[in-house]
Amino acid sequence: MDFARTDEQEEIAGLTRRILTDLVTEDLLRQVDKQDGRFDRGVFQALADANLLGVALPTELGGLGLGILEQCLVLEEVGRTVAPVPVLASIVGGALPIAEFGNAALRERWVPGAIDGSIILTAAFAEPGNRWPEHPVASAVAAGDGWVLEGVKTLVPAGTIADAFLVPASTADGGVVVCVVEAGAAGLTVAPQRVTNHDIEALLAFDGVSVGAAAVLAGPADGAAVLAWMIERSTIGLCAQVSGIVDRALEMTAAYTKERIQFDRPIATFQAVGQRAADAYIDVEATKLVLLQAAWRLSEGLPAAIEVEVAKFWAAEAAHRMAHTAVHLHGGTGVDVDYPIHRYFLAAKELEFTLGGATDQLLRIGASFAINRE
Repeated sequence: MDFARTDEQEEIAGLTRRILTDLVTEDLLRQVDKQDGRFDRGVFQALADANLLGVALPTELGGLGLGILEQCLVLEEVGRTVAPVPVLASIVGGALPIAEFGNAALRERWVPGAIDGSIILTAAFAEPGNRWPEHPVASAVAAGDGWVLEGVKTLVPAGTIADAFLVPASTADGGVVVCVVEAGAAGLTVAPQRVTNHDIEALLAFDGVSVGAAAVLAGPADGAAVLAWMIERSTIGLCAQVSGIVDRALEMTAAYTKERIQFDRPIATFQAVGQRAADAYIDVEATKLVLLQAAWRLSEGLPAAIEVEVAKFWAAEAAHRMAHTAVHLHGGTGVDVDYPIHRYFLAAKELEFTLGGATDQLLRIGASFAINRE
């Protein structure tokens, strides 16, 4: 397991950072803050034009044909700049599973557009009151060679701007199907939701939504495995974004404490400040390490369920502690919404609980150990 980046990976990370650093300015973020949702089409299109949306997607569909490790590099840079772009939702949640499991028609219909930025996709995992997305409450009833969907999905990322949704649902006999539902489908209602960091998320209601066989990504025979594959990659992509957020928040906090003078000396020289910053550094580095371990195992086709859960545990813990450390060490400036650090606090707190917080991950890890001992 070698975590050293290849030249190609360095180029991907460097190019993404240059584009996002140049485009995601404080002025742009202030403009986006005034909108109903955090999305900037120009930044998203710039990533698409550089083929950074397609780094992990097949070359025959227009991508670069690389893997989840390279995808994580892009997402880390999205996190570092708190860029208002739905890369995680559209590419990892939507395009990757369609490219991996979709039939030829689904792949041709959705993946090239996701790569060039003209189409936005997303996956609808979360449900009201359901902490276990691998066991959907939404139902799928067989209808001919297709399915009829009923139920509610909540906090769907990019939900109000998505062109299609990947929707997992349970069958009457306990199986799982994953369907691709186009925006505007009969019986589908999309309502915007206001969330912590002002991202564009939505509540989806399915009232007899019919899905034909051609739009079924996975049927009952393999639906549970496909859903697990999707959740693992969405989780590790989320961890990569958190890694970028906490890394940049720590850099900003360290710079501030070296410049902020109290009692005629920088507050960074105070022992309590240094100890708090050192703890934050450990959190940031641990988050990077377990992220790389899990992403590497996924890239090698190795079992990685527990490693992904460990990565999300650390991401959730780091997001929580780093968010509060950044605000605390910034003092009154940390709670000023006109100061950039507040966006990192909001972004960290939002992602802390997405796809399960720290406690959820510990419960999953504990359950896995219990099953393995039986």
